Amino acid sequence: MSLIVGLSTKLRGSNMTDFFGVLIPFLLIHIICDFYLQPDSWIEAKKAHTYRSSKLYLHSLLHGVGLILPALVLDIDWRSTVCLVVIVAVTHFVIDLWKVTTPKGNNVAYFVIDQALHVLVLAAIAFHVTDGVSIDAVLQHEHFSNGVLVVCAYLLILKPTSIVISAVLSKYPIVNPADVNEVKTEADTQADIDTQTITNSAAAPVISVSPAKDESTNVSGLVAGGELIGYLERLLILTFTLVGSYAAVGVVLAAKSIFRFGELNQSANRSMTEYVLIGSLLSVVITTLIGAIVSLGLGVKLK
Repeated sequence: MSLIVGLSTKLRGSNMTDFFGVLIPFLLIHIICDFYLQPDSWIEAKKAHTYRSSKLYLHSLLHGVGLILPALVLDIDWRSTVCLVVIVAVTHFVIDLWKVTTPKGNNVAYFVIDQALHVLVLAAIAFHVTDGVSIDAVLQHEHFSNGVLVVCAYLLILKPTSIVISAVLSKYPIVNPADVNEVKTEADTQADIDTQTITNSAAAPVISVSPAKDESTNVSGLVAGGELIGYLERLLILTFTLVGSYAAVGVVLAAKSIFRFGELNQSANRSMTEYVLIGSLLSVVITTLIGAIVSLGLGVKLK
């Protein structure tokens, strides 16, 4: 606590009153130290030896010492700089130790949480030590409502939109042509099945593979991959829509059409083709509508 108080007291006397003016240099050092100055061997050593790894201590210290450079640029006195180095090094050590000791620490979700915690620490320091910055000031900022609106738009086009698309597509199940043919010829083949002898059955056993089951397995894989593709597609479309560049949205759609054309053209299953097209168009329509509504609220001009 004394470290934070000392840091706050010293920085409040500096001429750096812009929150982002303090935060951005901190984030720059974090990116350099975490991604460019950390070899893969350090990462493996941390995973293998956790708190016994010297690389974990060295990496955490590097993050703290690295902040000396922006501290000099921001004209922070040496006592405050020491406090800053200690706070960042200790918190970075704790966060990284938690990540490497978590069984599923390699998952994308844990990576995002790990980075979010590091950024929150830096943001909290910058927020705490910046002159004239308070929660009320942030809430009353002229661009705060616009920022919340944009964040809501990005959140809506991800999981909620996927749920809506899945609900719509559930009403249009994929029909396997093999199943259709099987229904049509069921009456004709039933007589042959009844006349098969036990000898023939024993000599040549038939292993039945359900085309529908096999098809559903393939569709599950495609849908799982398609969900990620849909996320990326909607992120691009919404971003271009929010900046008013609808022409760029057309480029995204054209690029996707080129990649999908060969697959759909060679598909013998019309249901699969229609399934993909419905999902793609729903994704585009929902994202474009959300983007257009938010753009109108923000007063974005078309380009």
